[in-house]
Amino acid sequence: MAYVNENYLKLPGSYLFAEIARRVAAYKEAHPEADIIRLGIGDVTLPLPQASIKAMQKAVEEMGKKETFRGYGPEQGYDFLIDAIIEHNYTSRGLKVEHDEIFVSDGSKSDTGNIQEIFAEDNVVAITDPVYPVYLDTNVMAGRTGKLKDDGHFDGVVYLASNAENNFSPTIPSEHIDMLYLCCPNNPTGTTLSREALTKWVAYAKEHDTVILFDAAYAAYITEPDVPRSIYEIEGARDVAIEFRSFSKTAGFTGTRCGYTVIPKTVTAKTKDGKRQPLNPLWSRRHSTKYNGTAYIVQRGAEAIYTPEGQKEIKEHIAYYMENARIIREGLTKAGLTVYGGVNAPYIWLKTPNNMKSWDFFDKLLKEVSIVGTPGAGFGPCGEGYFRLTAFGDRNDTERAVERIKTKFSV
Repeated sequence: MAYVNENYLKLPGSYLFAEIARRVAAYKEAHPEADIIRLGIGDVTLPLPQASIKAMQKAVEEMGKKETFRGYGPEQGYDFLIDAIIEHNYTSRGLKVEHDEIFVSDGSKSDTGNIQEIFAEDNVVAITDPVYPVYLDTNVMAGRTGKLKDDGHFDGVVYLASNAENNFSPTIPSEHIDMLYLCCPNNPTGTTLSREALTKWVAYAKEHDTVILFDAAYAAYITEPDVPRSIYEIEGARDVAIEFRSFSKTAGFTGTRCGYTVIPKTVTAKTKDGKRQPLNPLWSRRHSTKYNGTAYIVQRGAEAIYTPEGQKEIKEHIAYYMENARIIREGLTKAGLTVYGGVNAPYIWLKTPNNMKSWDFFDKLLKEVSIVGTPGAGFGPCGEGYFRLTAFGDRNDTERAVERIKTKFSV
């Protein structure tokens, strides 16, 4: 008799974005004439940088010749990409990261979801609320939580409220936690943690023997000087923090798939007999066993964004999306709506008008002005009454969406 992993049964009926897709498909079928503008899922719309295209085309040619063909590559990533990552994202900022501390993958979603496998089941997990669903769902699947309660929280999880009252900078808890997920710039709120706030979290982690799982997928969008681009800018972070990075939002690799995780060899956790165990070799073992490595062609494309041509192109792409963010933020503010984010991240987090429920606002926005966003409640109980819009859309669509919202929902 085969038994199922009953932890999966604790989860709500469907993944957030699957439910959004279901509702949009139903509306589209009923209203085929509708001009739907999609500002929901955080998917890019600009094409890949030409520098990456050229590099991948060259790599394809190499794969077609016996003398340059490549089969299995190193699971941790090719040296040429790891060296470029270290030089441009760390060494250039005065930060030390060693070659064998970087693990190239198919993206941050996979890594932030899979990292929990190297931790014990009875670890106490803390997440911000609202939160990117993958952090929570994968820990539920692993059996690290209790059941879902009526208030939308899972037993056994420490929820760190992140809202307007605390300026979206969660308060350090009084209780002990073992694993702490932080996302900065934040998805979904589009807000950030200051250097002072991150310094306090690193101090907490060192005092309480906590490992910080730091998602920096949107670091390239930071504009304000006081917001660290890497948690390793904080003194002591190399002893307590794992950092996740992605090429998806930086270089348009959402469909191409490439990212990486940094695990300093100084980050440790305890075995049950009290010994200190570095986490780097554990992740290396997991990575090598369960992952065959990111494709050579893709890694050549990722490497190309660090060339002068590639850097110029991705900066132009990021500027395009951040101009979209400005258009949304300023347009909705002029309409009298309360808006957050959009300064250091490509997400706008808005308060729903008239205290409307998040999913009610989703349905109203879809049915009355044919715009798709993401209901805040899908990111956790503290997201109720909020709504996320993405700046990754087409410029013309972004401008039209703002005008539709202003016409229908101006306060």
